[in-house]
Amino acid sequence: MFNLAYPLESHIFIDEKKFKVDMSFDNILRLYDLLDDPFISEEQQIEVGLEMLIGKVSDLTIRKKAHVIKQIFDKLIHQGKRATVEENVDIQGNPMPIEKKGATFSLVEDASYIYASFFQDYGVNLFEQQGKLDWREFLALLDGLSEKTRIKEIIEIRTMDLPKGKGMEKQRQKILKMKEIYKLASEPSINRTN
Repeated sequence: MFNLAYPLESHIFIDEKKFKVDMSFDNILRLYDLLDDPFISEEQQIEVGLEMLIGKVSDLTIRKKAHVIKQIFDKLIHQGKRATVEENVDIQGNPMPIEKKGATFSLVEDASYIYASFFQDYGVNLFEQQGKLDWREFLALLDGLSEKTRIKEIIEIRTMDLPKGKGMEKQRQKILKMKEIYKLASEPSINRTN
């Protein structure tokens, strides 16, 4: 849980040994890219994903590594607020990419709009924050963007209802055209609903 009274937790214990987890927003985005890649096997996703998060840990079985990744998702990345990896595991308990339905924006496809919106609202250059800004801080700032930012305008277009009734055809066509321009091309696991 995001609580301003306490520092953000960035550690996990594996067999009573404490490991620092790289929770920088850019690292977590790359992790989701890895999990969305259909050309990388589940075992490779687990191996590389865990290395991205805590470094090389060679003395663990693949099953234990999958369990550790699940713990990291549940305790640090999702913090109980979002769907857990537990709901998205194969029959062996290995994490599967998280699928979202009805996403209103994509952290990948809308990256330039998100970048511009952070700069517009907060004066934050996200490239300068790579390796620094925590994933949970990034999400809090993203959720707090004002309605005047480009990404919020695009989300409004994507979720806008079409007007009904006589004399609204021109307005309906305009909205449909805008929805077509700004529609998401794909459904990766890091698309989000607002």
